[in-house]
Amino acid sequence: MNEVASRESKMMILRINKLALAGAIAALAVSALAQDGRTSRGAPKPVTVPVSIRLRQSTAVEMRIVDFLLREDGEIQREISRRTPIDSPMTLAILFQDDLVSSVSVETRNMANFIRNEPGGSRVMVAYIRQGSLEVRRKFTNELDKAAQSVRVPQGTAGAGAYNPYVEIIEGLRRFDSQPLGRRAMIVISDGIDISRGLDSSTPGQSVDLQRAITEAQRRSVAIYSIFAPSAAPTQQALSLNGQSCLQRLSDETGGRAFFQGTSGAPVSFDPFLKEIDSLMSKQIALTYLSTHTNKGFHKLDIKPLERDVEIRHPAGYTR
Repeated sequence: MNEVASRESKMMILRINKLALAGAIAALAVSALAQDGRTSRGAPKPVTVPVSIRLRQSTAVEMRIVDFLLREDGEIQREISRRTPIDSPMTLAILFQDDLVSSVSVETRNMANFIRNEPGGSRVMVAYIRQGSLEVRRKFTNELDKAAQSVRVPQGTAGAGAYNPYVEIIEGLRRFDSQPLGRRAMIVISDGIDISRGLDSSTPGQSVDLQRAITEAQRRSVAIYSIFAPSAAPTQQALSLNGQSCLQRLSDETGGRAFFQGTSGAPVSFDPFLKEIDSLMSKQIALTYLSTHTNKGFHKLDIKPLERDVEIRHPAGYTR
């Protein structure tokens, strides 16, 4: 027991030393800013971002205290707080595209079970992406069984879906405005294809509404996890690949993760994807830091762990 206590004491001292080092570096950075006059951009403001932290080669469920350096626009920022699963239940929105292929219908049971198995206190919303609007089947609720019961089979017809899923994703993101701050996530099951402005808009760099969805998710601190599934309408493989690339960008830039199986087909099962999503969400924290960049526009975020065996997923940045 003495050896264990001694080892834990050494680890705590090491962590304190790392925090002290990070704090000293941050203080030097702020001092440098003051000397070259860049503090004139305004008083620092708090920013909250979703961050998933896990060990690369570990199956442990418990979260470990991990130290990291946080940079915004290349400058070190000061951490204020971390809200963990213990003190901040997850607020989760689940969006199904309503024109997905019929094989997706068997996955609704897996999704319902996924919702029921969320930790107590979680708040879940279930909605369907339809042409022209978002059909909310269940508003955010902590009654997980009722949320699970609201999951239905997608209609699976070509006319049921939207030409552009990202408009409805933005509508779903706005529903977070009525929810408490803290850990937030969204799961989107979609083909990711935007042809609302012609075929050119289907590419990740050309879809205006994809960029808007990313911006709105970053502004609301929502990590988006996406699962690709094809729609019932016949689709060229090139369009399907564009849709996957759009979903990849949507997830990567918001701190989530995208899941595919093959180049254009529906997954055999959502189960392994949902298990991975559940693992990532269980290790998500709501990280709040003091931003020294108060000017409008996009601010790039970079979070580097101080330990090699740690993997961190976070948004690419945010737009003020």
